[in-house]
Amino acid sequence: MKIIALKTFVVGNPPPRQGGRYFLFLKLVTDTGIEGVGEVYAATFGPKTIVAMIEDVFEHHVLGADPFHIEKLWRQVYGRGYSHRPDISLMGVLSGIEMAMWDIVGKAVNKPVYELLGGRVHEKLRTYTYIYPRQPGEDAHSDSPVYRNPDIAAERAVEYVKQGFTGLKFDPAGWYGGFDPRQPSLERMELSETFCRTLRAAVGTRCDLLFGTHGQFTTSGAIRLARRLEAYDPLWFEEPTPPEVPEEMARVARQTTIPIATGERLTTKYEFSRVLELQAASILQMALGRVGGLLEAKKIAGMAEAHYAEIAPHLYCGPIEGAANIQLATCSPNFLILESIETWGGFQAQLLKKPIVWQDGYVIPSAEPGLGVELDEAVALAHPYTGTDLHLMTSLLPIGPPG
Repeated sequence: MKIIALKTFVVGNPPPRQGGRYFLFLKLVTDTGIEGVGEVYAATFGPKTIVAMIEDVFEHHVLGADPFHIEKLWRQVYGRGYSHRPDISLMGVLSGIEMAMWDIVGKAVNKPVYELLGGRVHEKLRTYTYIYPRQPGEDAHSDSPVYRNPDIAAERAVEYVKQGFTGLKFDPAGWYGGFDPRQPSLERMELSETFCRTLRAAVGTRCDLLFGTHGQFTTSGAIRLARRLEAYDPLWFEEPTPPEVPEEMARVARQTTIPIATGERLTTKYEFSRVLELQAASILQMALGRVGGLLEAKKIAGMAEAHYAEIAPHLYCGPIEGAANIQLATCSPNFLILESIETWGGFQAQLLKKPIVWQDGYVIPSAEPGLGVELDEAVALAHPYTGTDLHLMTSLLPIGPPG
């Protein structure tokens, strides 16, 4: 079997835009007619540039390749141009391609990918969601009161708990951008503590609270904030400092009882190994469309298991990356919780011929071969993204959830 063709899709995500402005999907086509789908999570360049990167890697390394030879192709792409180091843009491209190769392999042998990476461990997967605005027309990136008002957030939290969620993430700690890290203001620390206190009172012990930040704080600032939140026992404090110097995140981890979670901006086993060796985090949030693909993520999960750390695959993307996250989670003994875009409905469901199954707070892994989902090309083609913006525009983001 050989790979003979590539298709790419830049899909505009209509309001409320949960998961980002657009999704970057690709398909690999083999000479036997089997097709595999993948998703690229690359936020560093505009979509046209990312598509050109995908095409360049495909032409140099993937065209004519055997889709079963995933490890070999991975090494060739990782080391292209005499790089041999984690490159967040290249790894995003490689992740989508590698994901599609696994989809082909699973379909060729009529098995879900999780059965080829160790076998099914979990019958169902516990999920969490961000607390999003209630109104259907309200954009996930708007400055909604749900991001600013603890009482409104608590009302939404109770609604999510009634749906079955046992984990909710929120981020009242403020903007982030190109001049981070910085000290949190007293106002933001007070708002963050009020959010935790109000939400804990509303949901009690029925639901874990996941405190999200995005690396915007100095080490000392993160420690100050963490100490104000400890009384409300969050399941994690996410990315308290920037990802570039895990030694500083390790200082935060040593100064708080809240578990530290990180990983959405990290790629490859090499970056995650530093996090584990430094004890900077005990919950790893690899994003399957960025980290280097399924096999790389499985290796990271194995390293984490040896450090008694857990995995919680990250998702601020489309449903193909979500399906890959599900495959990894299903076959990983140290899986903790899976990020969902609410209940996988709306446009996320429309993009798939069969939606991801979500029941009472859990995803039920598909028994279909490959990634277990099929992209509906007609829907993807009917929603082209023609803009030039990045997937995330940090200088413009409000308080609400970017990822």
